[in-house]
Amino acid sequence: MIRRCIQINLQPGWGGGEIYTVFFTRALLAQGVPTTLYVLRDNTRWTSELPPGVDIVPVAGAAEMLTSLQACEAPWVVCQTPLDLPALEVLRHPRRLLSCIAHMPLYGRDPRRIAGHDYVIAVSAHVIASLQAAGISQVHPEPLLGIADLAPRPAGDAASGVVRRSRYDWDMRKGRDRLLSWLAPLAASFARAEAYRKKPGITLGIVSRLTPIKQFPLLFSLLAPVLARHPDVHLEIFGAGGYASVRDLDAALRPCRRQVRFWGQQPDVAAVYRQIDYLLTGLPEKEALGLNVIEAQACGTPVLAVDASPFTETVCAGVSGLFFEDPRHDGGASFDALITRLERQAFRIDPEAARDHLARFSAEAFAQRVGRLCTAVNNKGVPG
Repeated sequence: MIRRCIQINLQPGWGGGEIYTVFFTRALLAQGVPTTLYVLRDNTRWTSELPPGVDIVPVAGAAEMLTSLQACEAPWVVCQTPLDLPALEVLRHPRRLLSCIAHMPLYGRDPRRIAGHDYVIAVSAHVIASLQAAGISQVHPEPLLGIADLAPRPAGDAASGVVRRSRYDWDMRKGRDRLLSWLAPLAASFARAEAYRKKPGITLGIVSRLTPIKQFPLLFSLLAPVLARHPDVHLEIFGAGGYASVRDLDAALRPCRRQVRFWGQQPDVAAVYRQIDYLLTGLPEKEALGLNVIEAQACGTPVLAVDASPFTETVCAGVSGLFFEDPRHDGGASFDALITRLERQAFRIDPEAARDHLARFSAEAFAQRVGRLCTAVNNKGVPG
């Protein structure tokens, strides 16, 4: 029996990796494994998100975390972001298993940081394949697929429903972003608050942080001209991103600008999924899993995705979603044909047919996967 798991998540913001940390922690507790979580002192959101019984250790940064961990017994350490090699050497001990969760595929990334860990846990078979291709063999064989966590996120105006919010997620380390973060709320205060209303026709939704790994600007440089040929198809974007990401996406969408609206990040994503017809994903190869894909299907919203991993892991073709050819290969012809098909006849998820597929992403299934992970860790001789 594992006496305790020490987790490390020193991310300053809140995204998919932090949500994953929360339900990984819940699953550990369900297996009877208590956990201690090291977090940044400035990220105060953890106290409202984590279940009771979690020992939260706020630190100023990595140096304080390393000093603290050196001084305590920590047989199983799980890094939610791979530690750098010097930090790993500080923590390495014959009776300690240093593991990390690979939240991203190794697409164009240096494998040395992940390879320095004793045991690597991946969130999808797509990520496992990328690790193995890089020669990393100490990988847990079962992907630790995520779950659909649809509880509303804390927000000061969460009760106001789906309303227009800022499309920008400001990086306060940059002078330009700091200045714009002050000016944007001032400009918004003069604008009329707008609640979301679904338009007649087909609604495609993006429900995602607008980050480079999604490759939305590249995707819509190919798909925006296709959408422009279907004026009754609307693209609603629920998410925020850095200034450059939003700028590049906005530029790529110029051919279909009249069909596009930005709504910013929403605290209640379940309400969003239920007011769109289809979730549209980004491009696949830099994506690890896609929690939004899992969430949408759990809400009964079909997914439209490129026919490639990891989406082929998380979407059941013809049951919970539909695939189209990568537009970099065919210029968007397959996507065009798919939209034409949906204009003629809508596609809906059959709950009965999708039941077994969706059960893979339940909290119960995730807890079972974490249980098998704990057994594998025990078999590696982690002190109990």
